Amino acid sequence: MIFASKTMHLNFKEGVGYLTFPALEAVPFVRHAFTTRVGGVSEGEFTSMNLSFGRGDPDENVQENYRRICNAAGFVYEGLVASAQDHHTYVRRVGAAEKGIGIYRPRDLKSVDGLITDEPGITLVTYYADCVPLFFVDPVKRAVGLAHAGWRGTVGRIGEETIRRMSEEFGSRPEDLLAAVGPSIGPCCYEVDEPVAREFLAMQDLKPEEFVTPKEGDKYMLNLWEANRRILRNAGVLPEHLSVTDLCTRCNHDLLISHRATGGKRGGMAAMMGVF
Repeated sequence: MIFASKTMHLNFKEGVGYLTFPALEAVPFVRHAFTTRVGGVSEGEFTSMNLSFGRGDPDENVQENYRRICNAAGFVYEGLVASAQDHHTYVRRVGAAEKGIGIYRPRDLKSVDGLITDEPGITLVTYYADCVPLFFVDPVKRAVGLAHAGWRGTVGRIGEETIRRMSEEFGSRPEDLLAAVGPSIGPCCYEVDEPVAREFLAMQDLKPEEFVTPKEGDKYMLNLWEANRRILRNAGVLPEHLSVTDLCTRCNHDLLISHRATGGKRGGMAAMMGVF
């Protein structure tokens, strides 16, 4: 495995590998991680740090993987709260009453693609295997957010919606927020068909012709990193407060889990973040 990134750190502790953004590491009351496939107990196509339930990996393996990443990255297992993703833009505020949902308690909602909290000891969890994780930290109000931005969520501007919800719930100001666009399928590998491209080309305020590139045969290459960066900038995040990954999940599928690289035979990674 060769790791090359100018934007993220690869950390190893107790045999578990996870990624972090330097700008978010610098916030003393926040812990965050984007998991890798290294350090878990899952086997076969799930090898080894699978954090997705319901894909055929025994639940006890997934829960043990959560315990391992929690021990390595400094999270509290009992304080985990997971999303219930379906590629929409609902952002949910969670706290102590939601501890364990989606991990060791059943999900209570069917559509949650973003989570926010300002309660210490709560760790937000969202899932990935090529889609874009968005991280948000308000160092003034001591609040955090995570959002899952696949192509539908990106078109729905879930990043903007997360900022709106943090403003509504915590009084967050966009100019105070630190934000990061995490590992996903990159512009090098994300080919889409014309109907998907058309959705992005309609977002004229973002100048989409600069991140949607036509190919032969009614195919296009799509840069989700740039699309989400522009959405966050338009929502008021300052350029100096915005980090963007350079890690493509498909190009780095020895370290990261990619749906496209595996033909869907895979587990899932997680973005995790909390206030401590």
